[in-house]
Amino acid sequence: MTETKLLTEPTNWAVVHLPGRAFPGVVIQGDSLNILISELKGAAAEPDARERAFLLKDVIERLEDAQLRYEAVLEQEGLTLPYRRTKGR
Repeated sequence: MTETKLLTEPTNWAVVHLPGRAFPGVVIQGDSLNILISELKGAAAEPDARERAFLLKDVIERLEDAQLRYEAVLEQEGLTLPYRRTKGR
């Protein structure tokens, strides 16, 4: 059996390299995933456009933080990204 390689501390957003996969991934704890989904559903149901934008911006920023951490870990490990960085990042 091949072992999974943990590339970060075991946090709510851990970067791991699974056996047989070309690139590492991000593991999100189940409770954190549930919170994100709940917050996105709340934002989608928000009738006020400004409040909806605020709620969505908050979730996007947390996901972008996880992505920046992922990118830093891959760079540290000498691995290429499985995607192209978007403009402005």
